[in-house]
Amino acid sequence: MTEARAETVRQRRMFYIPGYDPFPPRRYRELYRSEGAAQAAISGYSLRQKPLKDDGPYGWRVEAEIDGQTTHTQIRVLEWSDIVRDSMQAGVAATYLLLARTAWTYISTGAIFRLFRLRAAPGIAAMYPVVMLLGQLALALAVAAGLGWGLTFVLPGWAAYLLGLGVVPPILSAFRRLDGRFFVYYLLLDFSFTARHRGRNPPALEARLAEFTRHIAAALADPEVDEVLVVGHSSGVHLGVSVLADVIRQGAAGRAALSFLSLGHAVPMQSYLPEATRLRADLHYLSQRPEIFWLDVTAPGDGCTYALCDPVSCSGAAPESGKLWPLVISAAFRQTLSPQTFAKYRRRYFRLHFQYLCAFDRPKDYDYFRITAGPQTLAARFAGRKPSASATQDSFNRFTTRDPEPRQAV
Repeated sequence: MTEARAETVRQRRMFYIPGYDPFPPRRYRELYRSEGAAQAAISGYSLRQKPLKDDGPYGWRVEAEIDGQTTHTQIRVLEWSDIVRDSMQAGVAATYLLLARTAWTYISTGAIFRLFRLRAAPGIAAMYPVVMLLGQLALALAVAAGLGWGLTFVLPGWAAYLLGLGVVPPILSAFRRLDGRFFVYYLLLDFSFTARHRGRNPPALEARLAEFTRHIAAALADPEVDEVLVVGHSSGVHLGVSVLADVIRQGAAGRAALSFLSLGHAVPMQSYLPEATRLRADLHYLSQRPEIFWLDVTAPGDGCTYALCDPVSCSGAAPESGKLWPLVISAAFRQTLSPQTFAKYRRRYFRLHFQYLCAFDRPKDYDYFRITAGPQTLAARFAGRKPSASATQDSFNRFTTRDPEPRQAV
C-alpha cells in the first residue's frame, strides 16, 4: 500500500458484476431500491435513490444518511447479460448435446468428484439439471412407447413405435417452456458456459473484462472518490477476481481505497477445470496484494455456493509464502433472517442465492446496504474481524498450473 487512505467515505464508486444472468441491469436497480428501503426501515437509516444518466455503464445514485453521516454512491452494473443470452440460444436437441459435453468435461477430468469432496451441496446443484433433463427424456420416451404400443393394434409394430416417437419433441419443448419454474435449462447452460473451454474464458468475455478494467481504473483516477468498491455475485466473483488483478497489474490502484466484496461464489466450478490457468493465476496474485481489501461472504443455507470455502486456497492457488486475502465470513442466514423469513425461502434456492443483495431481519456485521452506501470503507468496517470458525482452506484440485506470465490490462 503506497499511502494511507481515508476510512470515512463521502464519495464512493461501486461496480456490480452479476453472475450468469440474462436479465437487463435495471433488475438490480429495482432490487436495490426495494430491498434497500426494507433494510433502512429495519435498521433505522435513510437511503434515497436517483437515476444516473450519462455515457457510462447503466447505474443509479444513492444518497445515504447512516450513523449521522451523508454518503454519495454511484452504482454501476458491469453488464455481460448479452453474452449470457447469446449462450442460451441452444434448442432442445442442442441442449442435450451440451449436457453430454458438459458432463464429459467434468467427469473425464475428475473435477466433479473433487468438487463433491469440497462441498456436496453445489455438487448436487450441478447434478440437478443432469437428472432432470434425463428424467424428462425418459418420461417422453415412455409416453412414446405407450402410444406406440397402442398403435400396434392398427399398424405394423415398427411403424407404430416410429409414429409414437413423434410425441417426444413436443413433450421436451413443453418442459423447456416451463423452465421458469424449474431452472433446469438455465443451470445446465450456466455449467456448460463454464465448461465449454475447459475453464478458459471465451474471447467475447475476455474483451468485456478488459472494458470492466478500464471503467474501474477510471474511477480510481477520480480525485473526488474515497472508495472504489467492486461487488461480484455468484459467477461474477471469478470475473471480479480477474478484473481486479488486471487493475492492480496495470498500476491503476492509488489514493482511493480499493475494495472487493465477493458474494455467494462458485469459483471452484471453474478453477477445478484444467484450462482455468488464467483464473488460478489471478487468484494467486490478488490474494497477495496490499492495494486491496477483499471480503468473501457466503452462507451454509445457500446451496448454490461453496459456503465458507476460501476461493483462493480451495482452488489450490494460495501462495506458499502466505496470503492476505480473502477474509472469509458467513452471512449466517439462520441467524440473520427471522425463522419465518428463512422458512419462507428455504426451498426457494435461487432466492436464497440472492439473499446477500437483500434485507436481513436482524443483520449483524454483514449489511449489504451499509457496506455499499454507508460512511465506512470495507476495510474500516471489517477491521479486526476474524474469519468464520467454519471456514475451510482445503483443496482437492489436481489442476494447479497458472498462466506463467502476468497479464496486462488492455
